[in-house]
Amino acid sequence: MLVTFTTDAYADIPMFRDIALTMLKMMGHSATVPGVILAADVPAALNRLKIAISAEKESTSVENESENEPIVSIHARALPLIDLLTAAAKEKCDVMWK
Repeated sequence: MLVTFTTDAYADIPMFRDIALTMLKMMGHSATVPGVILAADVPAALNRLKIAISAEKESTSVENESENEPIVSIHARALPLIDLLTAAAKEKCDVMWK
């Protein structure tokens, strides 16, 4: 199942549900879908996400479960959402997900 992040300042970003819920928790939000971050709260959510991603990047060792499948880091998965949040913060737009 997918969760789609939307804002008026950027293209929609679909994510697999488990990754999206992890990102929401990193931003300090519950794992409730649908949801919204008001424009005034977007910069703080973006900052929390960046800090959590940095901490995760430093503390996580990657284990390859299958040698045939590439591993995508949480940092790489977060980049589109970071771009969306950055654009929303710049334009002072709400961010919604469903």
